[in-house]
Amino acid sequence: MVQGGVPRGVALEVEAIAAFTDNYIWALHDGRVAAVVDPGDAQPVLRFLKERGLALGAIVITHHHGDHVGGVRELLDAYPQNPEGAPLPVIGPAHESIPCRTQAVREGDVVTLTQPAATFRVIDVPGHTSGHVAYVGHLQGNAASASLFCGDTLFATGCGRLFEGTPAQMRASLAKLAALAPDTRVYCAHEYTASNVRFARAVEPGNADLAAWEDEVTALRAEGRSTVPTTIGHERATNPFIRSDDANVTQAVARHAGIDADDPVAVFAALRQWKNDFR
Repeated sequence: MVQGGVPRGVALEVEAIAAFTDNYIWALHDGRVAAVVDPGDAQPVLRFLKERGLALGAIVITHHHGDHVGGVRELLDAYPQNPEGAPLPVIGPAHESIPCRTQAVREGDVVTLTQPAATFRVIDVPGHTSGHVAYVGHLQGNAASASLFCGDTLFATGCGRLFEGTPAQMRASLAKLAALAPDTRVYCAHEYTASNVRFARAVEPGNADLAAWEDEVTALRAEGRSTVPTTIGHERATNPFIRSDDANVTQAVARHAGIDADDPVAVFAALRQWKNDFR
């Protein structure tokens, strides 16, 4: 369970800032000050802050890829200090090179932001990169459920490619996230859902939850609307990578790849390769 909470005060709002072709930079704000998660591009963040009349209070990073850290230095040029006059905090994984990082975090650390007020627990989730972390906590005004900022580890109905980590690492990382409360909101960093759903349907054509989700995703994207956040409970029901130990997924992967269904890591590796090759 998530430890810690958010101090009493104004409810925090979470908004997506679109970047590049399919990235989401997440902004958490209280109407006065924002923290941003994974600002790969500074310009859309600067526009968002100006349009909302917000100051910048913190930068939070999940991993080192350029589309997640590329805007850090420019944001620091524009906002070298937080509203309290202290150097702007840049929080990121301890085991990766993060530009201008002021606080290195790892599994079990607690991140406390003062402006906006928020508290998160850090989870190590290697796989996509070797030192990837995720942040989970309860936001003021949303005390009934937690919020998870998971970068490129967990996507809606998918997971990140294994650029630096191993299948065993990614499988274990997803298991950590799947163990969170089912109503935990999942804020991932890309709008990949439509293609992820097409693949998931190939793996589990008989999954009724997935079929209903496909219809919802099609309608949302036709209207130009986002498919995230989802929830951990939703991912447990529809995400083949979370469900890789489910008999339906295991048997489908074993048939597709011609491998032993009794080796869960081999099944996960073959599932990820199937997705890599899927068109």
